[in-house]
Amino acid sequence: MGKGTVAAWVREHHPEIWMSVSATTRAPRPGEQEGRHYFFVSDERFDAMVAGGELLEWATVHQLARYGTPRAPVERALADGHPVLLEIDLQGARQVRASMPDALFVFLAPPSWDVLVERLVGRGTETEAERRARLATALVEMRAASEFDVVIVNDHVRRAAEELVHLMGA
Repeated sequence: MGKGTVAAWVREHHPEIWMSVSATTRAPRPGEQEGRHYFFVSDERFDAMVAGGELLEWATVHQLARYGTPRAPVERALADGHPVLLEIDLQGARQVRASMPDALFVFLAPPSWDVLVERLVGRGTETEAERRARLATALVEMRAASEFDVVIVNDHVRRAAEELVHLMGA
C-alpha cells in the first residue's frame, strides 16, 4: 500500500492524469509489464540515458538498482496540458525541484513506522537484505518529509489518491 499502490489507483480511476513510466536497472517482479510498469534496461543503457540527458531525474534506490524518469515524455505531456504524476523517491524529487521548482511536491507518508514495516514484509516481494535496505531508505525519506509542499498520510489508498488528485487540480 505504498506509493506504487496509490499511483496504480490514480492510473485506474483518473485517466486524465498522465503518469510517467520510469526506467530501471532491476529485474521485473512477477506481473510487471515492460512499458507499463517500468522500462527495464541494462546498466549500459541506463548509463547512456544519463550521459545523454535523457532523464529528468535518476537515483540509485535502496542501494540496489537505478531508477529514472525519461524526460521527453514528461515534457510532451506538460506541453499538451496534462496534469503529470511522477512516482519518484526523495533523491528524484530533489533533482526535479532543481529543474522544475514550480511543480507541486507531495510526500506520501505511512500512518506509522509499524504500518510501513508490516506493509513491506507482508507483500513478500523482497529478500531480507532488500527489506533492510528499503527500511533504511524509508527512515531517511520520512525524516525529509518537511522538504515537500504537502504530506498525505496513506492510511487508505482511495482517500490518499483522491487527495492527491484534488491537489493536482484534476
